[in-house]
Amino acid sequence: MQKILILLAFILFTHYNFYGQNSDLEQHRFIDDIRFGGGINIGVGSSYSTFSISPSAIYDFSDEFSAGLGLTYVYVKNKSTVNSTTNIYGGSLLAFYKPISTLQFSTEYEQLKINQAYAFLNEDASLWQPALYIGAEYVTGNFAMGLRYDVLFDKTTNVIYSSALSPVFRFYF
Repeated sequence: MQKILILLAFILFTHYNFYGQNSDLEQHRFIDDIRFGGGINIGVGSSYSTFSISPSAIYDFSDEFSAGLGLTYVYVKNKSTVNSTTNIYGGSLLAFYKPISTLQFSTEYEQLKINQAYAFLNEDASLWQPALYIGAEYVTGNFAMGLRYDVLFDKTTNVIYSSALSPVFRFYF
């Protein structure tokens, strides 16, 4: 009789463990909260051409808070009297706060390496340029657009942007 009770207890616990393992499969996974996106840009003119790509990935900690990483690559060919080629690459840290479904506040720290080659010089110019953006965006679906302001902007040393204020367009899926 004691052996039968032990066998029944073993079967009940084994069944319970199998049920517990099946329910674990239905739990929320880390990858479910990751969104991918970014931007791409192509500009062509009579003496100027630009190509840029900026992929990024963010993790949604909640409906309000997200954070992630981004990469940037920009190629610029200037065929005017300057005749230069510029390669810009780097990365960024992103953070978002969405208090309501249509409004998003953002911060972004970006560090870009700028390499410029001039046809008339034997030397190339190379430097790092940091930026710390604070922005606000209107959000509709997977798309956000707004403005951001670079609090580290210095007009005398910034070689990429002419203003601290710039538009921002984000798309995540």
